[in-house]
Amino acid sequence: MIASPLIGILVLAGLALALSAALVLAARWLGGGEDDAVERVERLLPRIQCAQCGYAGCRPYAEAIVSGDADINRCPPGGERTIRELAGLLGREPVALDASLGEASMDRVARIDEAICIGCNLCVKACPVDAIAGIPHAMHTVIERHCTGCELCLPPCPVDCISLVARGARVDAPSAATEKRGQGPFPHEKGPDPFFGSPPQKV
Repeated sequence: MIASPLIGILVLAGLALALSAALVLAARWLGGGEDDAVERVERLLPRIQCAQCGYAGCRPYAEAIVSGDADINRCPPGGERTIRELAGLLGREPVALDASLGEASMDRVARIDEAICIGCNLCVKACPVDAIAGIPHAMHTVIERHCTGCELCLPPCPVDCISLVARGARVDAPSAATEKRGQGPFPHEKGPDPFFGSPPQKV
């Protein structure tokens, strides 16, 4: 009498274990559908969240690729290599990088010429990874280890004090911004500051 319920419990427990094992094996063999595809696509992206592709980060871009809403050529930091890897994974033909999205390279970082910087704070607002430190009306600087070289800080700068240099380049090496001093639309040390007016005159 006592053995019969016990046998039933053991049979049910065995069936539950067998079903669990079958589900685990099925998940490994069959994958996780669209979510699994998004994960695999995201792993091929640089995952630096620069938003240069037009999406809020690498995960939303991966979701758009899998759903067919975005092409595989919208990642400047990943470049041609990422395009080839995505094409191989998804069974698509490689296409050229979308030139309208600009250029980017993990081998380069932004550098601010602090002698020219006017503290407008526009570059801070443009940086998607918080790699620029500074407050309005004060000198700004780039945190090199956080910079992804996405170039998004270049267009907002009104005095062209930002340039891209090789990662690890000497701090005292001349930059393109330094060489352009006095040649841009708002020449530094020539005429009024575009944000704060003319410097005080000596009496």
